[in-house]
Amino acid sequence: MDPNAERPTVIIRHCDSYDVETIRRIVREGLEELGLRPTGKTLLKPNLVAAGDLFEHAHTRVEFTEGVLLALRDRDQGSVTELAVGERCGITVPTRMSYEAAHYNPMLKKLDVRRYCFEEVPQVEIPLTHPGRLRDYLFTPEPVAQADFFVNCPKFKAHPWTTVTFSMKNYIGIQDDRHRLIDHDHRLNEKIADLQYIVQPQFIAIDAIIAGEGRMLTPIPFAMNLIIMGNNQPAFDAVCCAIIGVDPHDVDHIALASKRGFGPIDLPAITIKGDVSLDDARKRAHGFQVGLIRVEKYFEGTAITAYAGPPPEGEKTDYCWGGCPGAIEEAIEILRLFDKECDAKMPRMHVVFGNYKGDIDARPGEKVVFIGDCAEWKGKIGNELVQIRSVYKDRATKDPHHAKHDDIFAKMLSVSTKLGTSRGSHVRIEGCPVSVAEQVLALVSLGGLKNPYFDGKNMLDFNRAYFAWRATQVTQRMRGVPYQKLGPTQRGEGMPVIGGGSEK
Repeated sequence: MDPNAERPTVIIRHCDSYDVETIRRIVREGLEELGLRPTGKTLLKPNLVAAGDLFEHAHTRVEFTEGVLLALRDRDQGSVTELAVGERCGITVPTRMSYEAAHYNPMLKKLDVRRYCFEEVPQVEIPLTHPGRLRDYLFTPEPVAQADFFVNCPKFKAHPWTTVTFSMKNYIGIQDDRHRLIDHDHRLNEKIADLQYIVQPQFIAIDAIIAGEGRMLTPIPFAMNLIIMGNNQPAFDAVCCAIIGVDPHDVDHIALASKRGFGPIDLPAITIKGDVSLDDARKRAHGFQVGLIRVEKYFEGTAITAYAGPPPEGEKTDYCWGGCPGAIEEAIEILRLFDKECDAKMPRMHVVFGNYKGDIDARPGEKVVFIGDCAEWKGKIGNELVQIRSVYKDRATKDPHHAKHDDIFAKMLSVSTKLGTSRGSHVRIEGCPVSVAEQVLALVSLGGLKNPYFDGKNMLDFNRAYFAWRATQVTQRMRGVPYQKLGPTQRGEGMPVIGGGSEK
């Protein structure tokens, strides 16, 4: 018996460009080397968190996904009953819009591949029983729960909340809006680790032809000319970390998933193959910048001064890496891309997160914005004595059964009304977390910037996708309850499948 048979394998291959047939050949060869064939309901999940001209390098490119789909077809021996692509893009934006902006729709139609928008399908309750879980159950879209062969196709990127977003972090997109933001706070890495119990991919292929450094929604393009493939998520993410010089033990969700038995993250326990060595891949990635920068540092030298104190449960962390501070970093970068005069227009302001204890050096006329439910502060702004109390609600009070979608039009009204009627030195924006969309709207209102949601073409495309999404929801409600329960015997144990769906 081959002693390496059960070792996770990661394959690093060179790829010059986004040529569909080249990607198809490389991925087909990867599937062959791993001994994998798709079967039954085969579902591919890309990263389409955002797409379009402003987000060119934020998503899994359409050519990449097409090449993977064709390779899966090449490996099918007639046992695939459904070949589908499913995703939930960034919250408040309809996934229909991201599919269209990423040019996926014509490709999926050409290949006769089914498309799922995860916020438009029934949600399935998955029970959790492992020690250390944040909750006793999670919700996931029905196509994910019913997948027989799950393919994860993330984008190789940095991330301002979790350092990197490779295979495991891509799982944030296997929840709809209602459930995605629950625990998307200082416990985000634990949430990602909990999501691993829903499903494990039989095959992973990451788009690292042009990677994205520094950020998540508006990354800086970084050419690597790599396709990386594997059959185990922690091992796969560990190799991706090694390529950019990050210790996977320092990335909490990767380390936690490994400790829970999902797979090794120490390189000696992983088989690494391919026509590009790990050392050569490291040379290609030299200088790659990850996204973990505290908000105070991020805004140094700009019109915005940021202050951050610890979130609730201070024994866990002294900074909310998974919530509001990272969201404002993404928000300002979106606005910088959309409005070239963003920084020049922005008035002096101060933004405060968490339980901040220090001084706020705000001069007359400079607005102070307290962001998030856990914002807490007491002191003087000018001559005014101000006390901001935390309104944070313990996660035990947040029942996913009763979670609701965040409506962007309601957000627009709420944020614009709150900021428009604020006449004092300060204003508070509540939420846990306050999303990227809300912080975009807040900065637009405070800075007099161009509003991306009111851009002519964006508004037309958004409204078309938004009302189609809402119409689908109404139809679903008329058909019955959009929640189901799935027991452990129906879904397996949520543990890694190495060689699952393999040739016999």
